[in-house]
Amino acid sequence: METRELQYFVAVAEELHFGRAAERLGMTQPPLSRAVQQLERRLGVALLDRTSRGVALTPAGSVLLREGRAALDAVTAAERRTRRAAAGDGRPRLVLVTKAGASVELLAKLLDAYAADPEAVAVEVLLCGPGEQEGLLRDGRADVALLHRPFDSTTGLDTEELTTEGQVAVLPAGHPLTTRRELRLADLAAVPDLPLPRWPRADGRYPDGPGPEVRNHEQLFQLIALGHTMAVLPASVQVQVRSGQVVVPLVDAPAVTTVIAWPPQSTSRALAALVRTATRL
Repeated sequence: METRELQYFVAVAEELHFGRAAERLGMTQPPLSRAVQQLERRLGVALLDRTSRGVALTPAGSVLLREGRAALDAVTAAERRTRRAAAGDGRPRLVLVTKAGASVELLAKLLDAYAADPEAVAVEVLLCGPGEQEGLLRDGRADVALLHRPFDSTTGLDTEELTTEGQVAVLPAGHPLTTRRELRLADLAAVPDLPLPRWPRADGRYPDGPGPEVRNHEQLFQLIALGHTMAVLPASVQVQVRSGQVVVPLVDAPAVTTVIAWPPQSTSRALAALVRTATRL
């Protein structure tokens, strides 16, 4: 199976429309259709159900979509990591990606402890927006990541669990809810004057809703202090709370587990040392 064939099939499987997939790939529809048919003949299975109403994935097609995405990610990651190695100064290093404002205390302890390991190398920390660290790890722009379940997917990655914590509501000081010792998610839903913030999706667009648009924790905390929004965040965020904000535990919010994640094909001894350090912490 060729990379090009996988790219063609994944485009069709994601669009579920040959015309849109061909436009996305910058080609005409007939050769795209022939390429997918040839792939089906070679594999001996039907990948797509083609009807007058449109295109749908077969069970086999769903499997190939999942595996094909992973394979294409691995190829892209290999290319990027190779170019990064060639563009460097010859000294080994690791790129660690994490969401800006998340796991701040844990990250600081990890980097300090890792620096003392005999197999340690320089670590470049890449800070990103919510939900972006998984993609940066999978496509090779990072070697290792701190991810947070249940918000980030770790499917196909090697992981070690580091911490599990509850969540809290971060509210403007003086709001009536700040007098409570604990809250439930339903309590927050019943407060129309403090809509939850809207974070951008993977495509950069914001979901509809009354809450303010935010891109990072700096914006978020300032808007909370101004009384324009509130937030539901892992309990460890308390170390970042500043004047004008109050934290109240949420007793029914799902627990958040921080994991260190890396590609399963990695053979880096420096990365292995970093993972060992993280699990000791």
